[in-house]
Amino acid sequence: MQPDSLAALSERLQSFAAVRDWEQFHTPKNLAMAITAEAGELAAEFQWLDGPQSASLSAEHRARVADEMADVLCYLVRLASQLGIDLVAATNAKIDRNELRYPVEEVRGSARKCGEG
Repeated sequence: MQPDSLAALSERLQSFAAVRDWEQFHTPKNLAMAITAEAGELAAEFQWLDGPQSASLSAEHRARVADEMADVLCYLVRLASQLGIDLVAATNAKIDRNELRYPVEEVRGSARKCGEG
């Protein structure tokens, strides 16, 4: 297993929670709520920035964004583990469905959903 794989990350997070006796708190409901809270904190980092500002963060701001992104990923990986979901397989399946749902010739260069006028 690669040390930087999702599987290795999942094992590390499981161990982190286990030695602290936090698994009792890591129910799917609680983890989903934690993802929502952390995603809100991530969004707050961009709340009052325009597009160009959001793409050129200071080093300090970028570090805060990285921390919030890591929080979201940690809880998402824990939730997947608790539910027995392979995130890589689920994501590849979703991309496959989106490739069918959003054919290049119909959506290229457009932010509209497929089928919208």
